[in-house]
Amino acid sequence: MKYISELLYGRSATAVTALYLCLGALSAVAVDLVVASAGGSAGGVAPTRLVADWLIVAGSGGILYGAVTHHRREAETARRNLETTNQQLQVLSRVFRHNVRNDLNVIQGYTDLLADRVEDDRSRECLETVRETTDDIVAISEKLRVIEDASPERPDGRVDLVDAVHEAIAAVDAGGAAVTVETPSKAWIRADDSVEFPIREVFENAVTHNDGATRRVEATIRENGTTTCLEVTDNGPGIPPDERAVLQAEEETPLSHASSIGLWLVKWMCETQGGTVRFDATDDGTTVRLRFESASPR
Repeated sequence: MKYISELLYGRSATAVTALYLCLGALSAVAVDLVVASAGGSAGGVAPTRLVADWLIVAGSGGILYGAVTHHRREAETARRNLETTNQQLQVLSRVFRHNVRNDLNVIQGYTDLLADRVEDDRSRECLETVRETTDDIVAISEKLRVIEDASPERPDGRVDLVDAVHEAIAAVDAGGAAVTVETPSKAWIRADDSVEFPIREVFENAVTHNDGATRRVEATIRENGTTTCLEVTDNGPGIPPDERAVLQAEEETPLSHASSIGLWLVKWMCETQGGTVRFDATDDGTTVRLRFESASPR
C-alpha cells in the first residue's frame, strides 16, 4: 500500500486516471475469464458483458478524475494560503520585534530621563507604570523571537533535563519564593538546547504570578521507561479556566484568548521537542507537567 501511494503521489489527475483505466480494464477481462471458466462456458466471455464492465470502469474512472482534480485544486489553494499566512506572520513578527522594540527602547530612555527630573510621588508612580508596561512588551518580543527561531524539525540531540531545570531556576528571580527540587542525578531526554525556554517560562510563571504570603514551588523529575516527566507545582492562584481551555482547544477567539504569550511558548516549544504539556489547576495552585521522550545515556 505504501508503495502504491508513493507511486501515485505527485502524479497528474490524467496519469492517475489512465493508470486506473488500464488496470481496471485488465482486471475486468481477468475476472470475466475466471467467471466464465468456473461456469464452464465454452464460448468464453460474452462481448456484451465485457463492454458493460468496461463502461463501468470508464464511468468510475471519470469520477476518479474529477475527485483527484478537485483534491489537487483544494490542496494547491491551501498551500498558497499557508504560504501567504506564513509570510504575513514573518513580516508581523519582524516588524514587532525590530521596529516596535526600537520605539519601546526610546520610550524607556525618556522614561528614565523623566524619572530623574520629577519629584512628586504621583508622577513617579505613573513613570514606573510606563516602565513596567514597556518592559512587559519587550519581554513578549523576546518570546516571539524564541518561537520564530524554533526549528519545526524533530530534534535528534539529547539534553540532561536535570541540568536544564537547575539552569532555569538559576536564571529566574525567585523573589523570596521557596523552590525545592527532587530529581535523579541525570535524566536524558530527546531534545535540543531550546528546551530551556519552556522550562524557564514554567518557573517564571510559578514565581511571578504567585502573590501569596509564602510562595512555594516544587519541581520533580520522574523517569518512566520511554518518557521523562518534569512536574512543577506552585501554590499560586492558578491558570484561569478560560485560558486553559484556549490552550486545550489550540484556538484563540475575540472572546476567548490567553493573556500571556508565555503559555503558548511552553506549549509550542515542548511540542517541537516531541513532548507534551498538561496544565492542572486547583484552588491550591497549579501543576504543569512537561513530558519528553527519554534518551539513552552515552
